[in-house]
Amino acid sequence: MNTYLIWLEWPERCFRANDGDLKFFRSLVPKGSRVVRAKSERAFLKALPSATHAVVWHFRKEWYPRAPKLRVLATPAAGRELVAWRDAPAGVKVHFGAFHGPIIAETVLGFLLAWTRGFFWKGPMWPRAALAEHCGDLEGTTAVIAGFGRIGRAIAVRLEQFGVSCFGLTRHGVFSGSKGRTPLPSGSRASFLRHADWFIMALPSDTGTDDFLDARLIRRLPKKCVVVNVGRGNAVDEEALLAAIGEGRLAGAYLDVFKHEPTALNPGVGPRGKGLAAARNVPWNLVRMPHACAFSTRYMREGFRELAREGLLDA
Repeated sequence: MNTYLIWLEWPERCFRANDGDLKFFRSLVPKGSRVVRAKSERAFLKALPSATHAVVWHFRKEWYPRAPKLRVLATPAAGRELVAWRDAPAGVKVHFGAFHGPIIAETVLGFLLAWTRGFFWKGPMWPRAALAEHCGDLEGTTAVIAGFGRIGRAIAVRLEQFGVSCFGLTRHGVFSGSKGRTPLPSGSRASFLRHADWFIMALPSDTGTDDFLDARLIRRLPKKCVVVNVGRGNAVDEEALLAAIGEGRLAGAYLDVFKHEPTALNPGVGPRGKGLAAARNVPWNLVRMPHACAFSTRYMREGFRELAREGLLDA
C-alpha cells in the first residue's frame, strides 16, 4: 500500500493544498492508498518513515535516511533551489513541476497588453498626446524568448495567438516560432535581437545563467525593447538594466524575480536588503512584481494532475 505524504504549506493561499485540493488528490491515487497531510515540519518528519511518496516544497538532504520507503519525491516548484535533489538515493525519483507554462504565459501576455495600451504611464493624463506616444499595438511586434523550454514555448504559443512573432534562444541556437524544432542559421541571434520589441527571459538558475542579461547583451537590443523576466533573478545584471532604462537605451522592463528576494524559508532577504527588489525609487517604466507570475487558483490541482499524467502516483 502506498502512503502519500503531502506537506505543502506556504504563505500564499494558492500555494497551499487545501481540503478541496486533497480531495482531488485522493481521486488520482490508487484505491486503498493512504494520503497523509502534514501542516508542519515536525509532523512531516514524524510521518516520513512510512511515506512511499512525498509532495513538498522543500526537502533537506539529511532527511533521506529518515525515508527508507520513499520512491517518489515531488515538488510543484519549477526551481530546484529548495530540494536536495542531487543527494537523492538510488531508487528515489525526484520530480519538479513543469505545468507552469500556461499560467506564466498569461502573466506575460497581461503585461504586454497593459504596456502597449499605456496602463503604466505615470505622466500627465491631459493633453492626451503625451500618453498616445506611449501606446501601440501588440499585434505585429517581435518577441525574443531566452529559455525556450516548456515555459518559454508556452509563452510563445500564447503570444502568437495575438499576432506576435516569436523567436526562442537556447544554448543550441535560435528557433523560430513556438513549434520550431530546427535552429536558424548561425549568426541569427544578433539579427533577431536588433528587431526585438520584447526580450522575455524564462531561464533557470542552475545552468550557468548568472548575469545572462548584462551590459554587453543590452547593447545589442534596440531602444524600443522592453525586458521581461519571469525566470530567475540571477539572470539579470540589475545595475546594468537600471542604467540602460535610466539612460533611455531600453524602453522599460517588467521584473517578477530578483537577485535578492524574500522567501518563506528566508524572509529576511529582500525588502530591507539590496538590489532592485529593495529599491524605493525606480523609474515608472521599470515595473516590479513580487515573484507572482505563477499565482493561480488552479495551481495546486494542475501540479497534482501532472503527477498523475507522468505516472508518478502509481510508481
